[in-house]
Amino acid sequence: MYLRRKIDRFLLDWKADSNRKPLIVKGSRQVGKTAAIRHFASANYRSVIEINFVENPKYRAITQNGYSVDEVVKSMSLLDPTLCFIPHETLIFFDEIQDHPDIATTLKFFRQDGRFDVICSGSMLGINYRTIESNSVGYKTDYEMHSLDFEEFLWAKGYDSDTVESMFGHLASLRPFSQIEMGAFTSLFLDYCTIGGMPEVVSSYIERGTFEGTLNMQRQLVLDYEEDIQKYADGMDRARILNVFRHIPVQLAKENKKFQISKVAKGARFKDYRGCVEWLETAGIVNVCHCLSFPELPLRGNYDENKFKMYFADTGLFVSMLDDEASDDFRANRNLGVYKGALYESEVGEALRKAGYDLYYYKRENSTLEEDFFVRSRDALIPVEVKSKNGTAKSLRTLIASDSYPDIRFGIKLTAGNIGSSNGIFTAPYFTTFLLRRLLKTFDEDGIDLFGTACA
Repeated sequence: MYLRRKIDRFLLDWKADSNRKPLIVKGSRQVGKTAAIRHFASANYRSVIEINFVENPKYRAITQNGYSVDEVVKSMSLLDPTLCFIPHETLIFFDEIQDHPDIATTLKFFRQDGRFDVICSGSMLGINYRTIESNSVGYKTDYEMHSLDFEEFLWAKGYDSDTVESMFGHLASLRPFSQIEMGAFTSLFLDYCTIGGMPEVVSSYIERGTFEGTLNMQRQLVLDYEEDIQKYADGMDRARILNVFRHIPVQLAKENKKFQISKVAKGARFKDYRGCVEWLETAGIVNVCHCLSFPELPLRGNYDENKFKMYFADTGLFVSMLDDEASDDFRANRNLGVYKGALYESEVGEALRKAGYDLYYYKRENSTLEEDFFVRSRDALIPVEVKSKNGTAKSLRTLIASDSYPDIRFGIKLTAGNIGSSNGIFTAPYFTTFLLRRLLKTFDEDGIDLFGTACA
């Protein structure tokens, strides 16, 4: 069962570009990279040559005699004489390149030669991607793939693009959803929170029509991640990376969700664990949310590298790592207890990251002022508050009203409730988070803000 993905359109556009470069599709394991590339390749090329450096380690030798296209093709043909290299009608797919990062050196030559299209893919790239990056700079295109977002989940459930356009229309016109729409989308979103967006898990859920077996599949994926950490992380870092990975659910359950290295192990210091966090982020396993030094533009570089939150890149895996009672209660009764706030905050962070945002939050020292996330429009900084309970958004109101934050003119509050707006705060349901980037871009292009007011 192939699930429609957003990368499908990207791959078609890539092939249509006469100046296309070799493509590297990055992402954590099991997010659907290989399936999507195979689906695209089978429909668009007369010949598809797939080399998997994990399953067929003998192919790691294809660069031993040089990196030119002729040498690489010759070496591949010697290992398998049935391979068919048709100029301008062949895709060479190098999979699991983390086990042979040296292959990236050939991309320059494939780009210059032009006879064959090349796509590379890899999971758990970690530090190895630095080698790949340095060996192929200027001669490749990168695409970062994630597990399914909520829009792709809706596609999997049978909803077409008209459904998403209707949802966006509600946001753009500040028009509340009907009771039927709210009920349907909220139920679908909670199912999505439960199983996450890993294609194998989603496919099982779609085919069975129930959650049966999905928890075991998720927990096996977590074990696979831990096994990969043991395989690909270096030396002493393995135990540290595993400790950080396993402590994420525990720390997210706390009121203060800032990740505390001191809680990971006795005597743990940030300087010893900095690389562990970076490794998990580079491997696509976690999303790191940095604490802004001050809520102002620009965002990049404006943060304290010692303060951050960590979320799983797929919230379904977070739910599967909870204790049995909490996980079962959520699946059966939609109740998460102390994890409720962590779930919605994680899900919003995941949606923003999948939409292309880097993640930032703010906590003012010696104050209760704290904001969950920040995004930006063309010329404004926009705080985003995630409310797991009904109540006033005190920090959000302070940021908007105070003259101390001139880049902030309005804010967004995400809740379980409907669309609304008042006093500079735009309220929307959690399930619309994946549309926020498109919404802000639309208002930027029209020169108005979320409240229909012309931008300065």
